[in-house]
Amino acid sequence: MARTSLSGFPEWLPEGRIIEMHVLDELRRVFELHGFAGIETRAVETLAQLEAKGETSKEIYVLDRLQALKAAASGARAPKDKGMGLHFDLTVPFARYVVENANELDFPFKRYQIQKVWRGERPQEGRFREFTQADIDVVGNGELPFHFEVDLPLVMAEALNNLPIPPVRVLVNNRKVVQGVCESLGVTDVEAALRGLDKIDKIGPEGVAQELAESGIDGDQASVLLQMAQIRTADSVEVRERLGALGVSGELLEQGLRELTALLDTANKRMPGAVVADLKIARGLDYYTGSVYESEIEGHEDLGSICSGGRYDSLAKDGKRTYPGVGLSIGVSRLVSRMISAPLARASRKVPTAVVVAVTNEERRERSEEIAAILRSRGISTDVAPSAAKFGKQIKFADKRGIPFVWFPGEDGADTVKDIRTGEQVDADAATWVVPEASHYSRNSSQKCT
Repeated sequence: MARTSLSGFPEWLPEGRIIEMHVLDELRRVFELHGFAGIETRAVETLAQLEAKGETSKEIYVLDRLQALKAAASGARAPKDKGMGLHFDLTVPFARYVVENANELDFPFKRYQIQKVWRGERPQEGRFREFTQADIDVVGNGELPFHFEVDLPLVMAEALNNLPIPPVRVLVNNRKVVQGVCESLGVTDVEAALRGLDKIDKIGPEGVAQELAESGIDGDQASVLLQMAQIRTADSVEVRERLGALGVSGELLEQGLRELTALLDTANKRMPGAVVADLKIARGLDYYTGSVYESEIEGHEDLGSICSGGRYDSLAKDGKRTYPGVGLSIGVSRLVSRMISAPLARASRKVPTAVVVAVTNEERRERSEEIAAILRSRGISTDVAPSAAKFGKQIKFADKRGIPFVWFPGEDGADTVKDIRTGEQVDADAATWVVPEASHYSRNSSQKCT
């Protein structure tokens, strides 16, 4: 990460940016392979829309015009503008986008969106005030088939597991399972139970039991809830057996189990090991209505979830229609920060340049520029040495940037090119020479660290 005078607003050095661009390009590639269309929404929304999502209102960066502030300070009347703020996620703008463009969209609408978001929260490792998010959603008009709840976590697992990072597991639960268990136990304050279970990794079972007791949930009820929260497996049969052993039952629970087991069974066929049931997942269950998802990187569980989402039956409403959806969101900056700091990946070089054309003397610079132009016309990223220094310094210029080849113009037109990694130097013609396959640069030039 580059040094920055503002905490919480990350800036990457060039090699870090290469890693970030690789992540973004790979996510975009996989999303488009699965039929998601890219959109981009405005950075601002009205405060009324932003504040409608509950507690997040305290994280909103509010926008105002300098002229309006000056006018207010001087006592003059300023034009009345709608209060606006920067979006803190991509769900709020997407909901508005769907409502405003419903007549032009084809449902079910599959969208991906990769943009900056802003939150006025305390910066810490993996948490920023400005960061990039990548979302995928499928939204329907009035209805949305269950199979999308199976498809989306597998798409996200495919995208994440194509990156140069350790294996990523998508952890899944279902709102109906948790709520069904609560109903079977006679727990009336379901949200209190969910809030307590969500803290199990932070305060442990004893701490959760205490919080549940303070919420009016008795010891026997808390014991069953804690046993439920310990169920974690990719085996749908085991999920049913362990829940059955707790003595809970009910129509809502059974519906949730059918959905959860269908998700696990399909995932095991298509991507074995990528999706795991974790019944302690409770975050966002007050918002989601079906499947819920979180994720973890193997060996980096301390980072927390890098990807989360779920099924929501009311993404948006326009008075006549309801738009249900299912979606997941990746904290890209959170992921990239860990990839750089761990490090989990490194850039193969700092710049896209494959070749530096040496300059024998300033009077012959034009010859070097001509060679560079020919190479560029053939799609080879090429730079020209900034000065006619000794060849050793020109080679050092390339080496510091990770540029693999230095081109030496010959006085009689007989040029040579040197691979400065191996020392091999061969005759070359700018009109025909090609970069060896292993030395090609792309935004995919990030390598997994071993």
